[in-house]
Amino acid sequence: MTRTASCRHLTRVSACHQPRPHFVPTRQPYITFSNISFFPNFPSFHRCCSRKMSQNASSSSTPLCNNNINSNGGKAKKPTRRGPRGRSQRTSSECDLVLPSPLSTFPIIDTHTHVEATFEHYRRHFKDRDGEKRKYGNVYEFVKGLYEGRNVEAVVDVWCDAPVKKVWREYADAGVDGKWGGMGYWFAMGVHPHDAKKYNDRVETDILEAMAHPRCVAWGEIGLDYHYDHSPRLIQQAVFKRQLRQAVRLKKPIVIHTREADDDCERILKAEVPKDTPIHVHCFSDTPEFAARLLEHFPNLYIGITGVITYGTNANTAAVIQNMVTAAPQSPNVDLSNSDASTASPSPSPTPSLRILLETDAPFMTPSNIYAEPALRGKKLPISHSAMIPWTAKFVAEVANEALGRRKEDGGELKEAEVVWSADEVMRASRENARKVYDDEL
Repeated sequence: MTRTASCRHLTRVSACHQPRPHFVPTRQPYITFSNISFFPNFPSFHRCCSRKMSQNASSSSTPLCNNNINSNGGKAKKPTRRGPRGRSQRTSSECDLVLPSPLSTFPIIDTHTHVEATFEHYRRHFKDRDGEKRKYGNVYEFVKGLYEGRNVEAVVDVWCDAPVKKVWREYADAGVDGKWGGMGYWFAMGVHPHDAKKYNDRVETDILEAMAHPRCVAWGEIGLDYHYDHSPRLIQQAVFKRQLRQAVRLKKPIVIHTREADDDCERILKAEVPKDTPIHVHCFSDTPEFAARLLEHFPNLYIGITGVITYGTNANTAAVIQNMVTAAPQSPNVDLSNSDASTASPSPSPTPSLRILLETDAPFMTPSNIYAEPALRGKKLPISHSAMIPWTAKFVAEVANEALGRRKEDGGELKEAEVVWSADEVMRASRENARKVYDDEL
């Protein structure tokens, strides 16, 4: 039995035929087991995270709330990917969606979200009732209401259904016209492997039309999903290749969805895609060995990190982070207290140590450590959204610090200032990477 990463807080847990470690940081308290988020049901099965969803209770009347409370933590227990229906959880109100004061003032770029699905999920969970209307009547009010004062600089909105939803153009044009309340709106389009069996010439024509829009920054998400096999595998592979060839022809960055399909995904990517192509492997949860091979072969490939890294099934994702920070020269701390956070940068290092892109995959993948916030303890949020990125960044920083601390104990010569990552530094690295992959204007 081998371990996938050297970290003092990794333990072995039997799962199928492969032992999987669970990363549980001890330096910061998190949440109680009953407070962990779970993924609610969505009428159109969510194409990205491909998880079965649990049914939410409907909302009670909106109570008064004060979200301007700093986190003070809570006792940690191992979360799960879906999370339990804890009996102590209280139904959330709309005011809970406006998060507590942000952990970071650093600008947020959410590199993979689903704005329309998130708003539709909100509408289905918070219905007009008893003469009272929900707070947000349209998607623009929704985004402005949730993100005001939360430093959400830009999002990459991913459209991946077949047939293509025509509303994409309204959203994209609103990005050009500045209707998103100061948030930069960009999008990607492709067909998810679940819908590969629906891919045809008409769908491809619609995607090609979207590729010409000035706000379109990538083709995706596309790939292989052998966990659910909603489309036959040979069809998934054929459609994956067809979309890759179009993306390469157009010189578009590519957003990849891969789950339990390491060998075929790697083989197809290496056969179809030039090595210097910008690639975003979205919501990575496969083996760290697979990630290492992709990172080595494609110098412009980045690993997408969602809130799933905070769950008990985060062993693979955490190991990828640990491998990155222990293998590459480290960036020293950046003092953001007396400088403009959006322009602060570390001293140069030979190679970046975090080839990651922070993402939410909203409306799902709520980071579980957000429930350590006093205002959210004992509650469950029906959706995630882009303002939650700092909590994922905080957890990534703790994973990185644990790995670096372990290397120092094993005889490394790192200085103390070189082994401490913060949420700001993780967000800065992701922001710089997003601009490399997608667009300098992000």
